[in-house]
Amino acid sequence: MHSESPLPPDNSPSGGDSVVQDSNSGETAQLPAVQHSFSTLNELIDHSVQRYAGYPVIGMAFEEPLTYRQFSYRIHCLARHMRSQGLKQGDRVALLAENSHNWATAYLAVVRLGAVAVPILPDLPENDVRHIICEMECDIVFISQKQIEKIYELKKNIKKIITLDDYYEENGVIATEPYSRFLLNAEEHCKQNEGAPFPEVKKDDLASILYTSGTSGFSKAVMLSHNNLCANAISASKLIAIDPGKTFLSVLPISHTYEFTVGFLLPLIKGCRIVYAGKTPTPAVLQKICSKEKPSAMLVVPLIMEKIFKKRVIPAIEKSRVLSYVCRFSFGRKFIYRKIGKKLLQFFGNNLEVMGIGGAAINPDVEIFLRDAGFPYLVGYGLTESSPLISGGPQGDKTILIGSAGKPVPGVDVRISNPNPETGIGEIQARGDNIMKGYWNDEEATREAMTEDGWLRTGDMGLLDGAGNLHIVGRSKSVIVLASGENIYPEAIEHK
Repeated sequence: MHSESPLPPDNSPSGGDSVVQDSNSGETAQLPAVQHSFSTLNELIDHSVQRYAGYPVIGMAFEEPLTYRQFSYRIHCLARHMRSQGLKQGDRVALLAENSHNWATAYLAVVRLGAVAVPILPDLPENDVRHIICEMECDIVFISQKQIEKIYELKKNIKKIITLDDYYEENGVIATEPYSRFLLNAEEHCKQNEGAPFPEVKKDDLASILYTSGTSGFSKAVMLSHNNLCANAISASKLIAIDPGKTFLSVLPISHTYEFTVGFLLPLIKGCRIVYAGKTPTPAVLQKICSKEKPSAMLVVPLIMEKIFKKRVIPAIEKSRVLSYVCRFSFGRKFIYRKIGKKLLQFFGNNLEVMGIGGAAINPDVEIFLRDAGFPYLVGYGLTESSPLISGGPQGDKTILIGSAGKPVPGVDVRISNPNPETGIGEIQARGDNIMKGYWNDEEATREAMTEDGWLRTGDMGLLDGAGNLHIVGRSKSVIVLASGENIYPEAIEHK
């Protein structure tokens, strides 16, 4: 066990070795080389607080952000307060709410104690939510007003319900405590009680249990350790170059491991400021936020870019006979796409340095547009079971082919199992510190997911090309074998 004193709120920059780009001077100061030696989330946030203490870290769009120091102080206070109310190491706490700095603070407070966070996707139906909370035996639930009806039937099973958006009804169907009041009590508790040291959290201790999407019945519960998430966040941090103090816009659900690792942990490692949209990112909302916040990085799913391409780019070309004719030729298409690409960058605030695209296959026509337009994007691939990144980028690598999912990320080994001698296609398997500990209470499913020599069976079929790019062609369970012996993958046909 070791003592951890909460840092007091401080609006001043850190006096240590921290160096941040001066947005007014236009010059970038060089940071000392960072040795990422942390293997728990507690070490990760402590490392960042020590390095970037006075710099902005997290907040909602159009609002004043917390500094790294203030963020750490809240995390410590919430952790101590929850401990005083009975939360202990190994207990599980559910988070069912939309993205916010309050969600992030609650999560890190839970794992600070050695308890386990159970993020639940906000769009899950009521039956799934009830199943998860009951199976995980969560005594504490952090929730939002939009989600609260999903747990009405569980009100007798849950000891404390805290509304992250401060929703409160004095005579409501279910007893809740607004987050702001819970935080105020936590800070008062912190001032009056130094408290015992937090329990030691080890790298192989569970940090999160996340439910994957299932094709039938309830989904599987994936157990991810502190080291799983830290290792993958460190891997992701090596794919992009983004300076401390830059803004990372978060629009995808933080309860999904893709946004959590790459859109939350990675910015913390880099010393960035995370901005949450606070509402559904429609084009109008997104444009307004980007115009004000000037994000340098963000993550999206392919659907967002496909909608922009189909609803804005294609109509703009088709309404002009000249543009339509010019785009029939490669040189003409690239010229037009480059012009449109500049306007697209303006749409995203004219400050975007990198956009990560993942979560599904991207339409080849959309990717050709992005490449020809000179748009700064990376395509990634992974699964919840791998925390999630297996491949992606790296930024600036000109050998990445359109249609591929980039190179295997640093620290993750990828192999193709039983490749077809003619096509090179086989099952994609991965190995590394990012691979899950297993499925909760399901040893059989865990055994099926892993090979005897410790590789994760992704269930996806693909190949590695000569440049090391990973190409995904479909799911192993959906392959169709023709009479000729040829394998057909429905997923590969979908975008053709």
